[in-house]
Formats: sequence, C-alpha cells, structure tokens
Amino acid sequence: MPDQGIMLPFYLVVDVSWSMQQSGKLDAARNILPGVADALAKNPILNDKVRFSLIDFSDDATVLVPLCDLSQQNTLPSLELRGGTSYGAAFRLLRQQLESDVAQLRSDGYRVHRPAVFFISDGEPTDDWKDAFVALTEYDKETGTGFRWYPVFVPCGVDAADRDVLRLLVHPPRKSKLYMMKTGADAAAAIRAMTEVLISSVLASGQSVATGGSGLILPGSGDVPADLDVEDDWLS
Repeated sequence: MPDQGIMLPFYLVVDVSWSMQQSGKLDAARNILPGVADALAKNPILNDKVRFSLIDFSDDATVLVPLCDLSQQNTLPSLELRGGTSYGAAFRLLRQQLESDVAQLRSDGYRVHRPAVFFISDGEPTDDWKDAFVALTEYDKETGTGFRWYPVFVPCGVDAADRDVLRLLVHPPRKSKLYMMKTGADAAAAIRAMTEVLISSVLASGQSVATGGSGLILPGSGDVPADLDVEDDWLS
C-alpha cells in the first residue's frame, strides 16, 4: 500500500458530570468542537494531516465523534449532562479507541504520530482511576511491554478540579503541560481559553507535520489567555 504520509490524531475528552451545568461550563464546552471544525475549515491543507475525535465521560464514557476528518462532518453531536466523574471510564475507553484507530490508520497506509489527548474536567474523580491510567500510558520501549500507542496526555482543569490530581495526568512529563483555571477566574471563560489552546495546538502541530516537522506543539505560559495557568516546568 502506498505511503499516505503522517497522520496526527487528536482526542478531546470532556467531563459531562452534573456539575458541568453550573456557570455556563457545559455551553462553553459544547462550542469547542465547532470551534476546532471552523479553524480546520480555514486551513484545509491540515485536513490531510489531522484527525479528530470527541469523547465524553461521567459514570461511563461515550465516543460521540469517532476519529475523523472534521471537514467531512455535516453535523456535530452535542454534549449532554449525566452522572458522576469516572476518570477510569474515560481512560479505559481511550485505550480501546487508540488501539483501534491507530490500527485502522496504519491499515490505510498512514504513518501515525503520537496521539494527543486533551482532557477537560471540572471536578475530582469519583473512582479509583490509577490502574486505568497506567494501562493507557505505560510503555517500556526496551522490552516492548505496555501500550505502544500511549498518548501525549494534556489535562485541563476548571472549578473544583484538583490540581494535584491533574498533575499526575501530565504525560509524558517532558512533553505535556497542565492547563488550569486561575483562581477567581470565570469557569466558562477558562473553558473558552482552553478551546483557544486546543485550536492553537491543532493548527501548529498540523502545520509542523505538513512541513516535515514532528511533535505536538503546546502553547506555553506566554501564549495562553489570562484565565489560565500553565505548568510545564514543575518537574524540573
């Protein structure tokens, strides 16, 4: 099969637990995917380099938009409230999807760049999630054990999200960053700011791949809206 080039998969994972109904957070989250779709429509060259998926989670997790070319989607589903905040449910579904999606892209002739996951939550997890996160992210290159297609995992927290918990989700530590709502900021505004971060990352990373570069490009502290804190050097 001919080489189709490199594809960069992005996954947006959004908390839809009941607390998201407060302060306009869910409405702000509902606008994320249309914002990404509009940005890609204005940069059609990236449609050959970027694929996108939307997953929501509460007590369970659901694939709302399977990995796709967003420019080919006539309608986009809406996020709907339900249940609690099971991080583990999101991590387990992500691992299944990553394994399936990467296999399909490779079967279609693409070389696949390390997937990127943007994970948005407004609260603390209500479950024991750590084993599921290890299964999603752990890989030993020397022995080939673990999950080969582990993602660059980018946690984004608003409101009651626990900064110390989300720090544990920054993976790999030297490639990812933590984006948190600043103390006293408006939660909906912080989610809109995270949308800007996501769009900037999709465009910059897609452009890099299109010009022969590699690697996820994430905005640093000098390039994000005022509603957000960025932690990218706390492990130094």
